[in-house]
Amino acid sequence: MTLKSLMLGAVSTAIALGAAASVAQAQDWTLNPTYGSVSLSSGFTPDPYVINMQSGGPIDASRSIGGNCRGFIANAPDYRVSYQAGNWPISFMVLADADTTLVVNGPDGQWYCDDDGGEGLNPLLQWGSPPSGQYDVYVGTYGNASLQPASLIITELTEGSASNSSGPDWSLNPSYGSTSLSAGFTPDPYVINLQSGGPYDASIHISSSCRGFIAQAPDYRLSYSAGSWPLILSVASDSDTTLVVNGPDGQWYCDDDSGNGLNPSLRWNSPPSGQYDIYIGTYGDAGLRNAQLSISEVSSN
Repeated sequence: MTLKSLMLGAVSTAIALGAAASVAQAQDWTLNPTYGSVSLSSGFTPDPYVINMQSGGPIDASRSIGGNCRGFIANAPDYRVSYQAGNWPISFMVLADADTTLVVNGPDGQWYCDDDGGEGLNPLLQWGSPPSGQYDVYVGTYGNASLQPASLIITELTEGSASNSSGPDWSLNPSYGSTSLSAGFTPDPYVINLQSGGPYDASIHISSSCRGFIAQAPDYRLSYSAGSWPLILSVASDSDTTLVVNGPDGQWYCDDDSGNGLNPSLRWNSPPSGQYDIYIGTYGDAGLRNAQLSISEVSSN
């Protein structure tokens, strides 16, 4: 039996922030999480692990939990992580256009909260020596109870740890899927919605000619049977994005701004057949951004 389960009948001792009676009548971490759950062990891939959800709810965390907790959260956890710790730190962060907060009930039964510790108005919680066990995660909306689109990100890679790790690995399973296409494919362009970015600086881990922060696993994998057409990979995003591709010849191909605006594009006039492992980077920081990968034989985005 875990410490957290032993504390189920004594919520007041599990909360180092007071207001135990209020908590018992408000958010309940024992409920089934709204957006699912996962079991992760140290060294998990893909890293970062991303969950799309909605932040917010009817409960004011500053009143129901107190302390430094902020934002309006739901009754049930938004997500549950069963984590087997190793030698890595672990971080929970949120990316959203709205002002978001994080509220986590940890394996020790304590409440952990953050408001603006991450990028912009988004939160970040980090454990340098994380305990193994169950993390019940609430993503709050600051200032009102409305629901807002948000992405919860779970990672063991900080900027420092990423620079000391083995780096991107094209042999891993792609985070957003794969497809097999032959010359003359339809529809053209073939479009994939995903998120750019990750913890690895491509200029350090791939080549000094590459740019952007990318993930460990490929974002997408293309198995391509070539013909007489060129092959064009391009990205459309409101953010500044980059492309990093490991081609069928084992070489790395990179681009920053050859597409529309601040977006990248790579073109093979006589493309080889085989496997293209594709990374979409975010220029300048490790944050995740909405992006659209386009595969075409006729045009770039």
